[in-house]
Amino acid sequence: MKAVANPHRAKPKLVAEAPYPSIAAHRVAALLEHCPAAAETPLLDAASLATQAGISALWVKDERTRMNLGSFKALGAAYVIARHASDLSEMPDATTLRGRTYVTASAGNHGMSVAAGARVFGANAVIYIAETVPESFAIRLRDQGADVVREGADYAASMAAAAAAADANGWTLLSDSAWAGYTELPHILMEGYLQMAAEAVEQCPTVPTHIVLQAGVGGLATAVAAYARKVWGNAPTIIVVEPDAAPALQASIKAGKCVTTTGLDSIMGRLDCKEPSIIALNGLARDADWFVTMSDAAVSAMLPAMAQADLATTPSGGAGVAMVLTEQARAAVGIGADARVLCFLSEVAD
Repeated sequence: MKAVANPHRAKPKLVAEAPYPSIAAHRVAALLEHCPAAAETPLLDAASLATQAGISALWVKDERTRMNLGSFKALGAAYVIARHASDLSEMPDATTLRGRTYVTASAGNHGMSVAAGARVFGANAVIYIAETVPESFAIRLRDQGADVVREGADYAASMAAAAAAADANGWTLLSDSAWAGYTELPHILMEGYLQMAAEAVEQCPTVPTHIVLQAGVGGLATAVAAYARKVWGNAPTIIVVEPDAAPALQASIKAGKCVTTTGLDSIMGRLDCKEPSIIALNGLARDADWFVTMSDAAVSAMLPAMAQADLATTPSGGAGVAMVLTEQARAAVGIGADARVLCFLSEVAD
């Protein structure tokens, strides 16, 4: 476990060519009004885990049922595709985007969001997956109507293949990360994540003292952090949690610029991202207070207690809660007995 205080808090951007994340939650809510599957997800009072951690309160925003797709990422790529459809028609339907193809790489839930959004509005979806991705995930993607292509030994290789296919075929590359020269669609995608942040703000019985957010490329964390700062100002301490095998945001914060990290694969597979989104880096450098890394063993040790509290999830989905349950981590970032902590359970158990 390693905790790094953020020296860039409320200071200028680290990546000048990239924007800050959106805080326009009203645009998301307005579009989701037309989606019958877009019901609010619950905020759970995890009192038994709060007692275990020796803190005043632990609230967990439960994204496992989001739009029947099993994770918060249902709000991302599908939102981008819905925005495209609504730009073309006041009443978009299953024919609005016919003839258009969206392509991406995925190791998990992002691909499901692309596939589902494309299916709803009549577009095609092509999802590249690495050789290590389980066939069960490929089947889930095909069930949503996507074409699945296996290419590359890891996520980075499959994303390179997806980008090449987009260029060769005139398809729309829809990644959930952002890099130099590619920020417009990821910016809209992260805007979709504001819906869960806005719901959590309305559902919290009082302002949390701490918000703990797990991160891969950083989309969830930066959207929630930006909206929390808009509504609650400096009141909460915001903590970002990453696998120690992929400390891309922590390393970038320490370096004062976007860096690529290396390391072994983590069991927190959805968070195992070696390079951050530059939009997320800008937002979290401005908004977050701490960057914490957790080992696979430390997170795994807390999953049984979470399951017993009806919060069963994957290591990726529960990394933030696991950090709160870890005494050393709490002490490092100042989570004490009077803390009221907000976490996000980001995906359903496999």
